[in-house]
Amino acid sequence: MKSGLEIISHPIFKTIGQAADNLNVECYVIGGFVRDQLLNRDCKDIDVVCVGSGIDLAIETARLCNLPEQAVNVFKNFGTAMFRFDEDWELEFVGARKESYDFNSRKPTVEEGSLEDDQNRRDFTINALAVGLNSDNWGKLIDPFEGLKDLESKTIKTPLEPSITFSDDPLRMMRAVRFATQLGFDIESETFEALQNEKERLSIISFERISDELNKIITSNKPSYGFLLLDACGILPIIFPEFVKLKGVDTEEGKGHKDNFYHTLQVLDNITKSTNDLWWRWAAILHDIAKPDTKRFDKKKGWTFHGHEDLGARQVPGIFKRLKLPLNEKMKLVQKLVRLHLRPIALAKEEISDAALRRLLFEAGDDLEALMALCRADITSKNGEKVKRYLKNFDIVEQKLKEVEEKDQIRNFQPVITGEIIMETFDIGPSKEIGIIKIAIREAILEGIIPNDLEKSWDFMLAEGAKLGLYPKGNC
Repeated sequence: MKSGLEIISHPIFKTIGQAADNLNVECYVIGGFVRDQLLNRDCKDIDVVCVGSGIDLAIETARLCNLPEQAVNVFKNFGTAMFRFDEDWELEFVGARKESYDFNSRKPTVEEGSLEDDQNRRDFTINALAVGLNSDNWGKLIDPFEGLKDLESKTIKTPLEPSITFSDDPLRMMRAVRFATQLGFDIESETFEALQNEKERLSIISFERISDELNKIITSNKPSYGFLLLDACGILPIIFPEFVKLKGVDTEEGKGHKDNFYHTLQVLDNITKSTNDLWWRWAAILHDIAKPDTKRFDKKKGWTFHGHEDLGARQVPGIFKRLKLPLNEKMKLVQKLVRLHLRPIALAKEEISDAALRRLLFEAGDDLEALMALCRADITSKNGEKVKRYLKNFDIVEQKLKEVEEKDQIRNFQPVITGEIIMETFDIGPSKEIGIIKIAIREAILEGIIPNDLEKSWDFMLAEGAKLGLYPKGNC
């Protein structure tokens, strides 16, 4: 494991230390940067704490870096300042402080403090490590809570009594699970017990903050681990009850179904291997979310979940709203993927018609790649041969989709006959007949009855208009 001197080998730390000496203040790099350097993880975010004014230290450091004072972003209310260095590095400076909490708020009363006070307020031992930057303590690693030992044993542990730590700031419970997931660490037994005991304290935390931590779990390399931890300590039912409803297997007449909770976690891990996109991963989480509400037992077919894709898509906005996730194009993408996730699977099971492929291309549009990634991830059978067969069929589907797309250019297509053309041709205003004709033209193109060109579509429009008693201007 690296020494304190190796952690601060970059020249910027000498500059910070010189600035601190110029101002005659104690100065340390602390927290995530130290932790990640010891774990050989890349990190360009540097937290600097000093016993004095963090703002003054930031300004002096920027001056020594030949940066103008306006390059420093100052947050006087928080006593912090930050600036970017060499584009990649982000430096944040704060004065050492001690905190005390009111039971009904996670916002502490803050006072100036010592390095020891500042380390005492840290969430976990591995985040309380500090390295001295002054000339008289250059490279000295300060580890009052045996954070090095916890790094070596891969353990998440609070510096002080865990129940107090979590009660003071309940968001730390989400952070405990998040760090365990990102780093592949275990949560120490007393710390985990405190998660179980203090979980109801999350009620004072905004869902924006909770979802921010949840999203960091989801974008980790193995997000299922985080969900299993959240479930085991009882937090998941509090923050995401819809997901917990997926748990369990019902049996009727000796017939059961797979546990959709664990299936969904497998799908999530599967799609993680092919994308870093948060919203593709959310689609994996929600793709079967309506199965508990659509579960039925049929004596002939066994357990069915008819319509769960459509109901699930309708449930997405409500879940996003409650979790304070963005109600924008990202939500619409997740909704689309949930609604369509069975379509490619159906195509992989049957003889594929060009019409079915055209419809899939049209409905998926630019999100076809995401949809196919979700569908591949959705194959979780324990039967290896079955998985290989499905994946081979998906290869065939994707090749045929490519061929149809090259031939028909159907993805995101718009029929050449617009509503304006229909109104002008038949000399009518806005009406339901226009919608009927537009849908008929679109369906004819998707079914391959006519190509999407003006001449064939024009003739088809006239024929459809005649069925509705509509004729071009000047004709009876």
